[in-house]
Amino acid sequence: MKDKTSIVKAYKNLDFLKSRDARTLRILSEYLEPLSRLNSQKVNNTVLFFGSSMVNPEQKDSPLMKYYWEAEELAFKLAKWAIKLKQKGKNFVISTGGGPGIMEAANRGAARAEGKTIGMNISLPMMEQTLNPYVSPELAFMFHYFFMRKFWLLYKAKAVIAFPGGYGTLDEIFEALTLLQTKKIKKDRVVILLYGEEYWKKIVDFDSLVEHGSINPEDLKLFAYSSTPEEAFAYLTKRLTKCL
Repeated sequence: MKDKTSIVKAYKNLDFLKSRDARTLRILSEYLEPLSRLNSQKVNNTVLFFGSSMVNPEQKDSPLMKYYWEAEELAFKLAKWAIKLKQKGKNFVISTGGGPGIMEAANRGAARAEGKTIGMNISLPMMEQTLNPYVSPELAFMFHYFFMRKFWLLYKAKAVIAFPGGYGTLDEIFEALTLLQTKKIKKDRVVILLYGEEYWKKIVDFDSLVEHGSINPEDLKLFAYSSTPEEAFAYLTKRLTKCL
């Protein structure tokens, strides 16, 4: 007969919790734990930054380099503005996927403004995406499931700002646009801004989608373009003030 002290309770059985049978529990944990922590930190809503993880501020010859510092400046302006609102709880907290590149830049700008800043990182089988150093420790998250990470990135977002990026950025911004287009998210609930008009118009021919009947003309009104931190800040603060 087993010694009672060697019997492990189910919720402490790591072999079980890591097993296929416990997948539902792991998924539920990635919903409940962020919910609990965001509530405890009184985060009401966020401003979400998307963009390339491959932008390195040390690579001066990168064609995307200017976007790093423009993202940093825009996040700084927004965080500084949000802090002064003095609403109950934390509004318009700068949020990113927690990694390098544009994500780092946005967290960096918010930290420069002395604001709290969120990083929702993901563990990857090919390479480990390290958390950038500008994320507030109490608002640093690590996800296993992409769909749970996507849920939390968007769930509290009042604005989504997509800087130039690759597959991941395209996936994320088109998912946000699809949710708006299908009215899963109301248009007055979230603002979508494509930062870097020249880049986005070259990468995605939205007008051609209309011409081919793939989307409706009114779908072009689901987002706006901006190409300077000042222009983006003016547009976003005007729209976000209506959310309070």
